[in-house]
Amino acid sequence: MSRPTPSPIYTLRGASGPFNTLHFSCHGGDTPLLFSGSGKGAIHMWNLNTRRADRIIEGHSGSSVIWVSALPSTDTLISQGRDMRVCLWDLSKGSNELMDSLTTGSVGFCQCSLLETGQRTCLLAFGGQQTEELKIVELPSKTLVCSLVPDSKLGLVMCVKLWQPQSGRGPLLLAGYEDGSLLLWDITQRSILSQAKVHPDPVMCLTFDTEILRGISASSDNILSSWILDGQNNLQVQNCVTLTNPGISQMSIRGDGKLLAAAGWDHRVRIFGWKRLRPLAVLQYHSDMVLSVAFSDHSDPGQRLLAAGSKDQRISLWSIYNEGRSENN
Repeated sequence: MSRPTPSPIYTLRGASGPFNTLHFSCHGGDTPLLFSGSGKGAIHMWNLNTRRADRIIEGHSGSSVIWVSALPSTDTLISQGRDMRVCLWDLSKGSNELMDSLTTGSVGFCQCSLLETGQRTCLLAFGGQQTEELKIVELPSKTLVCSLVPDSKLGLVMCVKLWQPQSGRGPLLLAGYEDGSLLLWDITQRSILSQAKVHPDPVMCLTFDTEILRGISASSDNILSSWILDGQNNLQVQNCVTLTNPGISQMSIRGDGKLLAAAGWDHRVRIFGWKRLRPLAVLQYHSDMVLSVAFSDHSDPGQRLLAAGSKDQRISLWSIYNEGRSENN
């Protein structure tokens, strides 16, 4: 007998546009927070105890906010908008002050990627002004570290992931391109370590498990492509998952490495066991495209939540801890 379709434990409303991006922050206090960026340029800071927005920041001149993240070890929020700006916000002592901003020059939809390099320093990767260009800057100094442009024509940069390997090598960057290619860049050497064709169409999104060096990407079709990095940093396509309906906006791996969530254009969120990519649940609640998914980073497994943001101007919150345990049985 099939299990009944689960329902969200609650929903968040109040934005006048689609929820493009979500980011949990559960550290530094008892109040779990969820940041969201909307298609109307608003950044909401949701208090998950009261289920209301503690603050609303209007910071990108009404342009769509496509990415938000908290800078590690600080009270700083960083946001990226379709106004071609990345903004840094001081959230300390109840403030919403704009501390600094930088211009990306990119008109694409590639979300930034952030990597902590020191107690108060980070690297930020984003699509540049040229078609294939990737830029890496250091924050908060905004110093340009490098600009990466492949020799061949691959089209727009669609998605990126910065990470630090355990081997001691300098930071590496995974980038998905418009022609369906995936490239692994060595930032220190400004060189391509490996390249693989993972989709026939643009790589719409990717996520990567830095513990087991395994990632997964999606395109506008109904295929999820799983791939690994071998001991020589070669990208190798591993296996594929065929979905019922095409189109994935975003994917997220839970912090414990047990679950994968995929935000679907068909209004659904699909949950897989990350180890075997076994389908575990299909979450049906939204009435329009699901644009973003994020897992909370709460230390208590029973308090870990999944948030899904949709074009229908709602965020659904789900507790799927039991589904995570069933993957290991």
